[in-house]
Amino acid sequence: MEIWIQQFMSQFGNLGVFLLIFIENVFPPIPSELILTFGGFMTASTSMSVASVIIFATLGSLLGALLLYALGYLLGSERLKPLLDQYGSILHLSYEDVQKALKWYSRYEGKTVFFCRMVPLIRSLISIPAGMAKMSISAFILLTTLGSLIWNSVLVFAGAMLGEHWADILTIMDTYSWITYGLLFVGLLAVSAGYEKKINDIEEIKVH
Repeated sequence: MEIWIQQFMSQFGNLGVFLLIFIENVFPPIPSELILTFGGFMTASTSMSVASVIIFATLGSLLGALLLYALGYLLGSERLKPLLDQYGSILHLSYEDVQKALKWYSRYEGKTVFFCRMVPLIRSLISIPAGMAKMSISAFILLTTLGSLIWNSVLVFAGAMLGEHWADILTIMDTYSWITYGLLFVGLLAVSAGYEKKINDIEEIKVH
């Protein structure tokens, strides 16, 4: 896949960056780290600039996020479940994943959208619960754009600075991803525990 991505970007330039990042947002297994760092590297030998790569990548991120937001907004939880049960394997996404993200969003709302845009895999997933929760579209666009802009800028600049050694950043990002997943897992357990406690407190109040 890595060779194909590089060939596609070499052929289509900024448009290739836009299309690949859009696809990456809908099909998370395509690594944005590879696309962005290689895009940064390409600025040294093509007509592409760091600014243009960042802009096209951010537009692709926003469009992909809006598609998933619309999916969550229009379908809701009940209609989304059978759809993901049947086709979720294609998107590498399960209904359980969405439910976990929804719990996280319910706790932190807009902050979740902003910070999760800088976490591999989850950066795409968070758009669905935001849509399910009917988050303000203007707030969603703003926070998604800002979070994506930071993520894209860091990786594109890294690729441009490292030059021929741009692939080294992928090893660093793997470590970053695992550390972030661990922290999110711990946070999710805390959120789930807090949510269950809140439910139990409500039930006790009803009993009394």
